[in-house]
Amino acid sequence: YYLQEKSGFPVYADCPITYYDEAYKGFEAQKEALKKAKHFIFMEYFAIEQAEAWNQVEKILVERVKAGVEVRVFYDDIGSIAFINGDFAKHLNALGIQCRIFNPFMPGLNFFLNNRDHRKIMVIDGLVGFTGGYNMANEYFNLTHPYGYWKDTGVQITGLAVRSLTATFLENWNAVKGNDIDDADFGKYLEQPYADPHAMAEEIGETGQSRAYVQPYADRPMDNEHVGEEVYISLINKATRYCWFVTPYLILTDEMVHAIRLAKKRGVDVRIITPHIPDKRSVFEVTKAHYPPLLEAGVKIYEYTPGFIYAKNFVVDGRYATVGTVNLDYRSLFLHFECGALLLYNSQVIALRDDVLRTLPECREVQLADCRTSLAGTLLDSVLRLLSPLM
Repeated sequence: YYLQEKSGFPVYADCPITYYDEAYKGFEAQKEALKKAKHFIFMEYFAIEQAEAWNQVEKILVERVKAGVEVRVFYDDIGSIAFINGDFAKHLNALGIQCRIFNPFMPGLNFFLNNRDHRKIMVIDGLVGFTGGYNMANEYFNLTHPYGYWKDTGVQITGLAVRSLTATFLENWNAVKGNDIDDADFGKYLEQPYADPHAMAEEIGETGQSRAYVQPYADRPMDNEHVGEEVYISLINKATRYCWFVTPYLILTDEMVHAIRLAKKRGVDVRIITPHIPDKRSVFEVTKAHYPPLLEAGVKIYEYTPGFIYAKNFVVDGRYATVGTVNLDYRSLFLHFECGALLLYNSQVIALRDDVLRTLPECREVQLADCRTSLAGTLLDSVLRLLSPLM
């Protein structure tokens, strides 16, 4: 009700859903779905790297363009700046792929430089949609290993619920200013005149699918609703047996800390998995500064030892789960454009739960003795938590 009334994202029933516990599995499914595109392809990513993984996708996109498919690619400038050269957009446009850049990097001239597009969305023909934690870069699929083994996750949705992902893409695509012509009519992309969604589900050969309730949603920093945080806090408050987080960063607001500690007081089993090998050392130190108050409340915290875990998953009581782009940090919760999918009462919620259970043996449990408990350490943690909004 909250997501529909305050953000305009309805809940859909009877939509096939597939959860991918590794990014490379989702990537393979995406490539197969792209090959079957007949009308349009929308792609929106925080980071795209001109390397092996993207080259595989680009080859398929060029083939689809030649077949008459409309292809649009949208990427965040800051997120991709270290991965691509300045002519990337021109390169794609020359191939017949429409490309736009979100919030170009212009120091001193851009008052919204901190508001990045952190969303990860792929939509094929308005019938098949993907979202999750991973970008289109080699490290996410373990083609390179800068931080050990990279674990990430995603979800595929088929059917009417893809409308929400399509609308989310078009929202930002049409927000880019310049000489580009914006869409005057969204209807042709939202009404799904092309095929029966269940027939499409069978055609793309889904595995592990579950036809049940799903609610794709998005968050934006330009309104007064902190949707990402409200969803997490609402789910924490609904937990009666357990709530388990997987997040690359743990930089919490006081409201979320209170909700987590209160859940533990109610007897809820609260567990949080974070990386053991960080991608950003300074952010990792701030993450560790948030450990002691939670550990003292009885929350169990685990660090993923094989490498870096970038998934943003939350599962509650085997009934509710989220998969998406919303990290547990200030940037995701308040500054970035984000998206996700709320899963309700279906087997893929159980799949998320089972993924956590498989991941826990690969983790080390953090003890209070592992934290900075001296006076100097406590003061340092206090300062780091004070600086959290800057991370």
